[in-house]
Amino acid sequence: MNRLMKCVSPFEVTRWDAMPFGEEGEGPLLSEAHVAKRYSGGLDGEGRVRLLMCRASADGPLENAGYVAAEQVSGTLGGRKGTFVLHHWGIAEPGAPPRTGGHVVPGSGTGGLAGLSGTMEIHVDADGRHTLTLEYEIGQATP
Repeated sequence: MNRLMKCVSPFEVTRWDAMPFGEEGEGPLLSEAHVAKRYSGGLDGEGRVRLLMCRASADGPLENAGYVAAEQVSGTLGGRKGTFVLHHWGIAEPGAPPRTGGHVVPGSGTGGLAGLSGTMEIHVDADGRHTLTLEYEIGQATP
């Protein structure tokens, strides 16, 4: 039986290239971003992310927003080196703390991270510092 482990890793966004997604017009503003991250701590490595984002309006508050993302992570987790893919999402609305969630894509782990599975959250503190919390286990890799 595999043991559930927990990793808490601060990260920095090192690149953010955003562009409109689809037609401009009335209604929500849709955009896409290519993002790079640098993780430290229990996860030491790099993330390459594609985000699809929505803001309720171009000039509206950032609290009315959401995103979905696919992220390829390359680095060392719990002393094991390899790559894996995270699918995650986030939503923000007035009067409530932002919510995020996601998971490791089954079968996406390579190298020492083959067989990785788990769930994740991202927290942003009042000073804008980002932290990834990953609850995971590493089982047998599937062919």
